[in-house]
Amino acid sequence: MKLVVIEGVGKKPAIQKYLGKDYKVFATMGHVRDLPVKTLAVDVEDNFKPTYSVMPDKQKVVTELKQVAQSADEIYLATDPDREGEAISWHIATLLGIPEDKKARITFNEISKKAIEKALQSPREIDRNLVDAQQARRVLDRLVGYKVSPILCNKIQNKLSAGRVQSVTLRLVCEREKEILNFKPEEYWPFFSLLNGAGESKIRASLATKQDKKYKIGSEAELKEVIAGLDGNPYVVKSVKKTISTSHAPAPFRTSTMQQDAINNLGMNLKQVSQSAQALYEGVDVPGEGKVALITYIRTDSTRVSPEAIASAREFISETYGADYVPAKPNTYASKGNVQDAHEAIRPISLQRTPESLKSALNRNHYRLYKLIYDRFLASQMSNAKYNSLSAEIACGEYGFKVSGKTPLFAGYTKVYNDKDGKDEDEMKRLPDLNEGERLGFIEYQYEQKFTKPPARYTEASLIKAMEEKGIGRPATYQPTVSLLENRTYTEKDGKNIKPTELGFKVVDMLVRYFPDIMDVKFTADMETKLDTIEDGGKVWQQIIADFYTDFAEEIKKAMGDGFKMKAPAQETDYKCEKCGAPMVIREGRFGKFLACSAFPKCKNTKQIDESGKIMEKQETEVVESDVICEKCGAKMIVKTTARGKFLACPNYPKCRNTKEYGEEIELPDCPICGKPMKKISYYRGVFFGCSGYPECKFAVYDRPINKKCPTCGNLLVVKNKKDGLYHKCSSNDCDYSVKV
Repeated sequence: MKLVVIEGVGKKPAIQKYLGKDYKVFATMGHVRDLPVKTLAVDVEDNFKPTYSVMPDKQKVVTELKQVAQSADEIYLATDPDREGEAISWHIATLLGIPEDKKARITFNEISKKAIEKALQSPREIDRNLVDAQQARRVLDRLVGYKVSPILCNKIQNKLSAGRVQSVTLRLVCEREKEILNFKPEEYWPFFSLLNGAGESKIRASLATKQDKKYKIGSEAELKEVIAGLDGNPYVVKSVKKTISTSHAPAPFRTSTMQQDAINNLGMNLKQVSQSAQALYEGVDVPGEGKVALITYIRTDSTRVSPEAIASAREFISETYGADYVPAKPNTYASKGNVQDAHEAIRPISLQRTPESLKSALNRNHYRLYKLIYDRFLASQMSNAKYNSLSAEIACGEYGFKVSGKTPLFAGYTKVYNDKDGKDEDEMKRLPDLNEGERLGFIEYQYEQKFTKPPARYTEASLIKAMEEKGIGRPATYQPTVSLLENRTYTEKDGKNIKPTELGFKVVDMLVRYFPDIMDVKFTADMETKLDTIEDGGKVWQQIIADFYTDFAEEIKKAMGDGFKMKAPAQETDYKCEKCGAPMVIREGRFGKFLACSAFPKCKNTKQIDESGKIMEKQETEVVESDVICEKCGAKMIVKTTARGKFLACPNYPKCRNTKEYGEEIELPDCPICGKPMKKISYYRGVFFGCSGYPECKFAVYDRPINKKCPTCGNLLVVKNKKDGLYHKCSSNDCDYSVKV
């Protein structure tokens, strides 16, 4: 037996299918060893030596892996083809005692039979440069997080954290908000003259110049002056420029551009994009074939495409759309700076698997994202779009007007992909032919008063774009960073916009005060570049950390010895503590204001207060009797509510301690995949609900399923127990359907 070790359990069925019965695929579900949580685990006195240990929740995984490895003839480490994957392979090799010079590492950019078989033919040693690049980032992030976070807790409030990329990204959000708050609107008047062209055509010309200099109307008085200067004067075409213009096809997706386009064009949120992309990469169930992976590796900053994929695309385009849609030379795209180019761009594995052919096998979000990736890649290898373009200058008195447009000549790549939704083309088709010296008839003036608007708040898409453009973070960190800021309550959503909270502003101000380097965008980008150079060899990762740590240690020392704090002072109240009689004060915690005893820590009495500062009295919990009979004593069970939600309890407690999950009386439905009964299954982390036909059918969900279908996507509904009640929620992570019942 040959053992192949991978990360994600989601791609296990597809890989096992391609490898066959002579191989066993084992999924670690990510990292198995890491720096321990409760200590720094980095010896700054011993060349920043890290101390690793098996993660607590991976003890059983490691034990099982070692047992399987003992009976394996060969072991192949097939974790993801990036820095993290290389480091995971190194940790696994260390745990299994695989020698460093053993050629056991294999990588593949796509989960296909051809790619996996090719990888097995050329195993290599673990790349220590890649491992060191990951180690350097991990150690640096640990030093920043564990050294800076206590300072935030001491100076602002408890349970705060700082991160190298997280904090500077938060600064971008806060600085944008300050720009918005300090913005002063300016008045302006967009001005157009609606003119008659040849025949019945109309031309909407925009005011551009005054006395041959750029000009914008800034007040109503100026507007009246312009109209007075135009009234009665002829409109004459001063110059006309007619050309054939081209539009080049866009590059295939990188991680960031895929995330941005899916958010902007499909209306998905960042979490949905990430989950859908992961599913398409790992494999989806295709009727008659089992798990099939559809796209290449999804964490990449490269636009490079393999020669085989380019040749396949050109052949497909020629057969489907005709030879004119195939450019004379294959389209190639230059990557920007700070790109490692370790992987290809994101593309479909096979163009023969068209989105339409898979529509019935994919849920809504999977289908839409796959179609977006498929169309973008196909378009990237197609001919340019061509247009008849026209731009004209029109004179009237001392004022100049401009008009421009274009009409399509050849669709080119827009045949399959056009992110402008055809808006430009509709306007261009209305543009008439113009000739120099031609007089145009006047119809009416069109204008309105407007005011300049402040810069827009960041959205998930625009924040990712800013992170990439400024060089902070890398493909694997965009989504976790943006999500972490919201989870930490440093930012919050205002519709689709991201705005900083008051706490977020405090954190940024404090960090800028004491750690100007960490909070400097250029410094962070330069550090990312330095860390990237470790992959190429020739750079000692410990030296890069040492160069940073010298000044950083001084900043830590200064911050720790400074008495400056941003903690909100305790506000005295007229309330007396009923436990000890001391005055109660209003304090501020991570989740808002609360009432606390001033005798803390001797007395730890606290109370919740509302926005006006009044005590929120605890409501007496109503005892609700259910129809469920306790099988241990025969009493009717009652519904109880805790911070974690509702549950059923025996009313004879403590004599009878029987409890049940709220909603457990609901009968389990049949498996939506194979129709066999579902059952509740216990395992070392808890329980889940799976098909009784396992291992032939592997359908499973973690929340209790019910015999109802999601009205949005058709997947099975599950019962979700929340603090405010019971919800019916879609079992698909890519669907947001949820309704309180």
